[in-house]
Amino acid sequence: MTLVFTPDQDQFRDSIQRFLKDKMPTTEVRRLMATQRGFDDDLWQQASQQLALTGIHISEDLGGAGFGAIELAIACEEMGRSLFCGPYFSSAVLSAYALMLAADQDQQEQWLPELASGDIRASLAITETATIWSAADIQTTANTSGDGQIRLTGSKHFVIDGQTADLLIVAAQSPSGVGLYLIESDAPGLSISPLNTMDPTRKMASLTMADVPAIELSRSPESLPSTLLSAACILLANEMVGGAQQLLQSSVEYTQLRYQFGRSIASFQAIKHRLADLLLDVELARSAAYQAAQTLADCGDLAQLSQAQQRQLTEHASLAKAAVSETYLKVALETIQLHGGIGFTWENDTHLWFKRAKASEVLFGTPAEHRERMLSAMTEAATKENAA
Repeated sequence: MTLVFTPDQDQFRDSIQRFLKDKMPTTEVRRLMATQRGFDDDLWQQASQQLALTGIHISEDLGGAGFGAIELAIACEEMGRSLFCGPYFSSAVLSAYALMLAADQDQQEQWLPELASGDIRASLAITETATIWSAADIQTTANTSGDGQIRLTGSKHFVIDGQTADLLIVAAQSPSGVGLYLIESDAPGLSISPLNTMDPTRKMASLTMADVPAIELSRSPESLPSTLLSAACILLANEMVGGAQQLLQSSVEYTQLRYQFGRSIASFQAIKHRLADLLLDVELARSAAYQAAQTLADCGDLAQLSQAQQRQLTEHASLAKAAVSETYLKVALETIQLHGGIGFTWENDTHLWFKRAKASEVLFGTPAEHRERMLSAMTEAATKENAA
């Protein structure tokens, strides 16, 4: 594999950077995160229709741009760099992958074009009690009533942008196993409660369902929760890399401007060593995230993965999630320290990225859980090889 982007990909990155620099400065981030919706409709339409960001990895015949996981990872990285406030990760990333993985052709033709255009916003609801997704944690049930209608009962927590979604994709247990189901946000029996979380730039909600009418996504492979988790972790890792890079850049710029004893503190050897260590950490984390994104791109149809592909995707996704989570939080803490006294005040923008780093560390599973997941996949592969 290669970690070198093509000229077209670099140009694509530059266009997103210019857009976000103009539309999403930290003053706008602070304004939007204080609102209940957490995003601006006009800005969402610009990102969806003018830049076509919401359909990057969706095929052209389904209304998307026809690119892949690499371009999507670039978009997530730049949005992490600017702390983009909007339902991009929940709708364009998580929900789009859920539909591509579990929906049949007719269902994809019905929902993906509207998702790609940004006309509807969707959210994926899987988490219940455990932070890391697994079939064993899903207790929400899907039962067929006497009139033939599928109805969901249960609860979901930490649903990203759940309070503003038009469509909710919910994981539930049925007699045939774990599947994904579509429900409308205004469906009877559904209650959506916004959550007060550590990171106000990423809104979350809880769902309570009591016999909520739903539509089953027809194609649900056995590896559904694991595959979706891997894709989510890979794109989140790339988003976190963007945030870590922004914090490192902020540290370098501030230490060059701050003077003590008649010279910039960036010239002090101790500061140079700390910045060099952070640079090394960020570059190692970037390599892990890019490798995982390349693995995701190479997999093709996620619903038809071989055992070897599934194992490799799991290993690289969990490695990236664990490594980048710890690096992002470390860089955030070091950046606060390098900013001195002002770095400890809420008015300093560093805290926006610090809160995102801390929240992202446990989102979809802690680093310890993902190291265990990675080692389990490696152990299982070694056992099968020895048996053969």
